Amino acid sequence: MIKAMVAIVGRPNVGKSTLFNRMVGEQLAIVDSTPGTTRDRLFAEAEWNGVEFNVMDTGGLDPSMGGKEPLSIGSADYIDQIRYQAEMAVGQAELVLFVVDAASGLTPVDKEVAQILRSKQKKRNGELFPPILLVVNKADNQVFRNNASQFFELGMGEPQVVSAIHGTGTGDFLDKLVELLPVTPESTPDESIKIAIVGKTNAGKSSLLNKILGEERTLVSPIPGTTRDAVDTYYEHQGIPITLIDTAGIRRRGKITPGVEKFSVIRSIRAIDRSNVVILVIDANAGITSQDTHIAGYILDAMKSTLVVVNKWDTIEKDEDTFVEFSQHVRKELNFMSYVPLVFISAKTGKRVDHVIPTALQVHEARLKRIETNKLNQILLSAQDLHPAPSKSGRSLKIYYGTQVKSDPPTFLLFVNDPDLAHFTYRRFLENKIRDKYPYLGTPIQIVFKPRRKTES
Repeated sequence: MIKAMVAIVGRPNVGKSTLFNRMVGEQLAIVDSTPGTTRDRLFAEAEWNGVEFNVMDTGGLDPSMGGKEPLSIGSADYIDQIRYQAEMAVGQAELVLFVVDAASGLTPVDKEVAQILRSKQKKRNGELFPPILLVVNKADNQVFRNNASQFFELGMGEPQVVSAIHGTGTGDFLDKLVELLPVTPESTPDESIKIAIVGKTNAGKSSLLNKILGEERTLVSPIPGTTRDAVDTYYEHQGIPITLIDTAGIRRRGKITPGVEKFSVIRSIRAIDRSNVVILVIDANAGITSQDTHIAGYILDAMKSTLVVVNKWDTIEKDEDTFVEFSQHVRKELNFMSYVPLVFISAKTGKRVDHVIPTALQVHEARLKRIETNKLNQILLSAQDLHPAPSKSGRSLKIYYGTQVKSDPPTFLLFVNDPDLAHFTYRRFLENKIRDKYPYLGTPIQIVFKPRRKTES
């Protein structure tokens, strides 16, 4: 299920990042009194009263525009930046939180932001979409709370008055937020396998997609960052329905430039979230970079099945050891995903591109694999005989029995004497023993330890 996206927008220093942290319950965004501190858009999951949604902290109405000289408030460039940020937020979100500052009161820039947001809304089923919720932040005392009445002038309905730093008013605010989230209409189930193509900029993702499809379906350019959005393309492989999701390149956070590329990262993360299998495309000329491992981390966090495609292999000078050495390099850098298959291709010439989709389908099939309970317990008994769990404070982990409780991703529940005795190294050992019998190609598996109740046997 794809969660609704809630975007937080507003001029600098109104407390957007503080509100973001309050909503998601973690200190994820950098909070500083200097306007424009938040250089990266952050993306996190939140939940209120059983309703889950995603939150995007734009933090992006940056008066410096990334340059050396700050832009003056109200300057043409500054307003252009506000317009851009508002447009992108409205274009991606199902709900926009327009945050203003009770302490400083209504400003001309707030009025400009309000006007831009309204101009970008579209009519959907007779209603303006996305809805905009006005949030008056920094209402830390009664004087500032009284200031909230002036924001009625913006014509955005009754403002939600909060103090994000203290938590005051956030319960009522979140109640209203959940109320405004759109209800996803029932639709015909899409039975196609969703395969997302991700990777850093200019790795050749769109070229790969075009070669798979056999036509120029997406824009291909040597300029990094050409693909701005996640693009879905329906495709059939030997009668199997597939949805290919081409995405913008993802860069390391510190390398993401202000503007379009930051929003592209959000789109790529959402593409990973709604995929069954992720193809991570790597540029053979660059080898495995920190950006690649960063993307792999996103994929692993989402527990998605993966294959790594090494593109531009035709441009590499080779000898008899090149393939083995490069494979070892990839395995070393992605040691936390040792189960992923590697496919070496040239999207430009088409060499071995025909291996990509079949491998992705093998990975998807492995993801759905279930192990019979008796066979799983045979593996667990053999593993304990071979390597008993190390003791902790004189006690050792005892595994009574286990069962696979779900697939997609494969999840195993092991009943034990004390879950606290399950060290991560032993968890990894057990995972490897399961994979010895059932490789789960390209697929992460979860092992959950649960204390056995006396009534369980």
